[in-house]
Amino acid sequence: MTLIVQKYGGTSVANAERIKNVARRIARTRDQGNQVVVVASAMGDTTDELLQLAYQLSEKPDSRELDVLLSTGEVVTSTLLAMALHSMGYPAISLSGAQAGIRTDSVYSRARILQIEPRRVVRELDKGNIVIVAGFQGITEDLDITTLGRGGSDTTAVALAASLGAEVCQIYTDVEGVYSADPRLVPEAQCLGEIHYEEMLELATYGARVLHPRAVELGELFHIPILVASSFTENPGTLIHGGVSMEVRNKVRSIAYDLNVGKITVVGVPDRPGIAAAIFSPLAKAGINVDTIVQNASIQGITDLTFTVVKSDLARAIEVVKPLAAQIGARECASDEKLGAVSIIGTGMQNTPGFAARMFSTLSEKNINIQLITTSEIRITCIINAAEVQEAVRALHRAFEIEEE
Repeated sequence: MTLIVQKYGGTSVANAERIKNVARRIARTRDQGNQVVVVASAMGDTTDELLQLAYQLSEKPDSRELDVLLSTGEVVTSTLLAMALHSMGYPAISLSGAQAGIRTDSVYSRARILQIEPRRVVRELDKGNIVIVAGFQGITEDLDITTLGRGGSDTTAVALAASLGAEVCQIYTDVEGVYSADPRLVPEAQCLGEIHYEEMLELATYGARVLHPRAVELGELFHIPILVASSFTENPGTLIHGGVSMEVRNKVRSIAYDLNVGKITVVGVPDRPGIAAAIFSPLAKAGINVDTIVQNASIQGITDLTFTVVKSDLARAIEVVKPLAAQIGARECASDEKLGAVSIIGTGMQNTPGFAARMFSTLSEKNINIQLITTSEIRITCIINAAEVQEAVRALHRAFEIEEE
């Protein structure tokens, strides 16, 4: 029998009727002769509601207790799904992350999976059960419950697929698949039939919310094909894998954008060894990730240093950097939170010139000023004014003729 891992997002299981619909989909997969492991997210906005409740009781909830609280949302969904399958005559069992053997480090609210010991899952499959696993959670060496942070259920699903040797990991959500651009901004955006791991990782990292980057990384590392599709339709969705045909690897595949961008500029920095480390080491210790970094050419031993962080980290980053700037003799520390990022992504950029020129020309024609530029082998990202991001996405989608794919 083929083993398939399926994951259902919060909107797919938001109420009893949707849980019944998911149960029917699971049953259909089982009827096709497959063993099925399902990873469930919390229903609808349950996680946000639990967070609000916690903060009504405490201005700073204990991180351990908060993880225990938040983990309950996925457990509720798992048990309800198992009940729905029982009522349809299908053998099913729900397991918490701990019962499923998901071992993590002890970093509460953003734990990393260290290993999965799937003996219990395998045993239940051998009994003929459909196994429903609560996503987004695991357990430490000391048996404390942890949560995996944003996209944790995606990560749970792909990690389980890898540990069990599944044929495919199917991620069901409220969108049809991976699009060439956000269809809310670009009505002519195309749902991609397939996309390479590399391209999907760039998309997920630079704005696309359909799949978490950690899940894509695991899929590529363990060669697990990942299908992203809607739980509300029968459309085929997008297959993320490593064997994408040559015909779809010769151009820009998608336009991504991100409005969660904050910028800090340290002005008048003495240009001497150790200055960058003096700024970025404390940021790392504070758990603040830095993305784009630009240092201007030194003039008379003085330079400006600019970098970006997610907007939600901007206030904390400023608190860290301002005293450091004074200590190293910088003139001032400025920030801007009214920024966004727009990216073109495609493996076709690796060995073909002209993509950057076309991107910059397109933005120039729309009178959109580029503040920062960052690149990889298959991505070019421009930091621009947040108010101009939507227009930039639409213009770039047309310029690269993605709708004609």
